[in-house]
Amino acid sequence: MRRERRVRYGRASLAFSFLAQGVAFALLVTRIPAIQDRYGVSDALLPAFLAAVPVLAGVGSVCTERLVRRVRPSRVLRWSQPVVLCALLGVGAGGELWQAALALALFGLAVGALDASMNMLGVSLQRAYGRSIMLGFHAAYSLGGILGASLAWAGAHWELSLLTSYLPAVLVLLPAALAGSRWYVDATPAARGADRDGDQDAGGDQDAREEAAGRGRPVGFRLLLPLCLVMTFAYIGDSTVSNWSAKYLQDVLGSSEQLATVPYNVYMVTTLLGRALGDLGVRRLGAVAVVRGGALLAALGFGVVAGAPGPWTGMLGFTLLGLGLCVLVPQTFAAAGRLAHEHHGPGASDAAVARLNVFNYVGFLVGSPLVGALGDAWDYRGAMLVPMVLVLVTVVYARSFAAGTDRYGDGHERPRTADVGRGSNGL
Repeated sequence: MRRERRVRYGRASLAFSFLAQGVAFALLVTRIPAIQDRYGVSDALLPAFLAAVPVLAGVGSVCTERLVRRVRPSRVLRWSQPVVLCALLGVGAGGELWQAALALALFGLAVGALDASMNMLGVSLQRAYGRSIMLGFHAAYSLGGILGASLAWAGAHWELSLLTSYLPAVLVLLPAALAGSRWYVDATPAARGADRDGDQDAGGDQDAREEAAGRGRPVGFRLLLPLCLVMTFAYIGDSTVSNWSAKYLQDVLGSSEQLATVPYNVYMVTTLLGRALGDLGVRRLGAVAVVRGGALLAALGFGVVAGAPGPWTGMLGFTLLGLGLCVLVPQTFAAAGRLAHEHHGPGASDAAVARLNVFNYVGFLVGSPLVGALGDAWDYRGAMLVPMVLVLVTVVYARSFAAGTDRYGDGHERPRTADVGRGSNGL
C-alpha cells in the first residue's frame, strides 16, 4: 500500500510541476514587450533574443538525454525547475543587457532539461498506471499558462515592474516545487521503491537490470521519425496561433484591438478543456483515433480561419484549433516512450522522450517565421493553409500511435499494477 500511495503522490507532484512550468513560461513570453523596454533591446535584436531561448532549450534537452543515463530523471527535474524559476526572477531583476542575455540563456537551458525530464516521468507513470494519464499532465501545464498569462496581465495593467510581477509567483512556486519533488517517481518504481517499502518482488531486480541495459542502447532516429514530424507540425500550428492570432483577427478580419486579444485566450481555454477530457477519450477510443480526430479538427480550424468572413467566424476557427491541437503533443510523448520501451527496453524510454522533445523547439522556431514570411510575400489567409496541410500529415502518421504491449484504450489494458505491485490497486 505504501508503494501505491507513493505512485499517487508522484502523479500529483508531477502535475504540479507541469502547472508551475506553465506559469513560468507564460510569465516570460507574455511580458516580452516589457522586457524589451527594460533592457533597451532593439527591434532588430529582439528576434535573436527570442530565438536563443528555444535553441538553448534544445541543447538542454540533448544534454538531458545523456545525463539520464547516469542520473535519475527525477533528480534532473528536481533541480532544473528551481533554476527555471530563479532565471525568470533574474530576467526581472537585471538592469544591463548582458544580465538579460545571461538570465535568458540559463532559462533556455534549464527549460530544455525541465521539459524533457517532466515528460520522462509522465511517460513512466502512465506505464505504471496502465492507462492514459499523460493528457492530464499537459492539462495542468495549460492551466498554469492561463494563470501565468493572467498574472502577467495584472502586472501590465497595474504597471508593475517585472521583478514585482515575477517575485510573488516565484516565492509561491519554488518552495512548493521543492517540497513536491520528494514524491517524484521514476521508471520501474517497483524496482526502485521496494527497498524502502520492504516488499521487493522477484521481478524487481529483473526490471532494474532491463532498465539499466536499456539506458545504454541508442534509440534509432528512424523509429522516432514519424513522431518527430508530428511534434514539429503540432508546434508549428501552436506557434501560429500564439504569434499571429491577434494580428490576423485585427488586420485581416477587421476586428477591434480589444477583440483581437480574445482568440488566444479562447485557444488556451479550449486546450485546457481538451486535455482535461482527452485521457478519457484515449481510454475509450484508443490513441490512434484520438490523434486522427485531433488532427482533422485542427485542420478544420485552420480552414475556418483562412476562409472566415469576419472576426467571430475566425474565433470559431481558433476554438477548433485548441480542441484539435491539444491532444497531439502529449500523445506523441507517450507514443515515443512506448515505442522505445517495446524495442529497446525500459531504460530507452527516457532517451526517446528527450530526443523527441528537441522537435518541440524546432516547431516553435519554424512556425512563426514561416507564417510571417508567407503572409508578407503572399497572403495571410493563404499562409494559414500551410500549417493546415502540415497538421493533416499527422493523419498519415497516426498509426505510429498504435499501442503494442501496453494497448492503452482498446479494451485490452494490461493490469494497472504491472509496475507498482500485486493485486488490484485502483490507481
